[in-house]
Amino acid sequence: MNNEKILEKLSGVMYPGLDRSITDLKIVDDIAIEHGTPVVILSMQNDEAYELLKERLQDLFEGKITVQRKGMAKKKDIHYGHTANPNNRAPYAKRVIAVTSGKGGVGKSTVSANLSVALAQKGFKVGLLDADVYGPNIPRMLGTAHETLRWNDNDKIVPSENFGIKIMSVGLTTPTSDTPLVWRSSVAVSALIQFLEDVEWGELDFLVIDMPPGTGDIQLTMAQELPITAGVIVTTPQPVALDDVSRAIMMFKDIHVPIGGLVENMSYFIAPDTGTRYDIFGTGGGEATAEKYGIPFLGKIPLDMRIREHSDMGTPPVAMGETSQKVYYRSIADRLLAQTIMTIY
Repeated sequence: MNNEKILEKLSGVMYPGLDRSITDLKIVDDIAIEHGTPVVILSMQNDEAYELLKERLQDLFEGKITVQRKGMAKKKDIHYGHTANPNNRAPYAKRVIAVTSGKGGVGKSTVSANLSVALAQKGFKVGLLDADVYGPNIPRMLGTAHETLRWNDNDKIVPSENFGIKIMSVGLTTPTSDTPLVWRSSVAVSALIQFLEDVEWGELDFLVIDMPPGTGDIQLTMAQELPITAGVIVTTPQPVALDDVSRAIMMFKDIHVPIGGLVENMSYFIAPDTGTRYDIFGTGGGEATAEKYGIPFLGKIPLDMRIREHSDMGTPPVAMGETSQKVYYRSIADRLLAQTIMTIY
């Protein structure tokens, strides 16, 4: 069996918990044949996932294979995360922050919008790309839903601007808010590449990307095409959400995307009439998950009606007056900057 045949068999091996093969995720570092036995070197960080993959490969090759681990080392010609990337689609941005979640409905876009505004309030030049192509809510949350695409004299798309940040979303390409985007993933990826390259972003200190939930083609493409400074993962405290978050963390670690931290949204609810606290989705799940995987915990955001109301009206809470809601997002921005500030200037 030659290397090509070995690689073909490996392409059918799925990463534990993900519907992606280990060859797609670029964790197969090297393949060799020693004394007639295939030797496969895996470059990955998660111990549990490595043991599961090793067992699967042993079964696939009926025990006639040697599986080894390269550990934390990165293959030189794999350009993920904060490694050198000759295909950097956003050279105008000093730092790229990818905000994602394991599943939808956890408030990822709300965090993306308020984090972007909080960074702008600190004096940074910020752009926000709404890459959640099947649920583009950023225009509504930032008060630009009424706008449509515009081009300048250089045939560049002009981003919307509000609250001190530049905004681009696929939602601005649809004639009405109820127009569905029935796109295959390849079309969605092509649209996002255009938004990276053909938008007049100007020079940015931060490009914040509101990623779609899950671990699909868009996430992998962004990791391949951009030197992501940090991923921010949003979850709720409940186990159903945390299961999916764990898969997202494992994927990000193994494709070498640095994780800036985890945000626990809808953490608790305080009844406005009695002041009683209710842990509707459980308690402590986000902190426990961050500790388990050795990533920073950026903070908790409660389930607050005023956050929902302001988001629906297009006035992000962090941009409002001296309210308690803006404190949550500002503290998260501060903690994130503490993870990345040493490489900004």
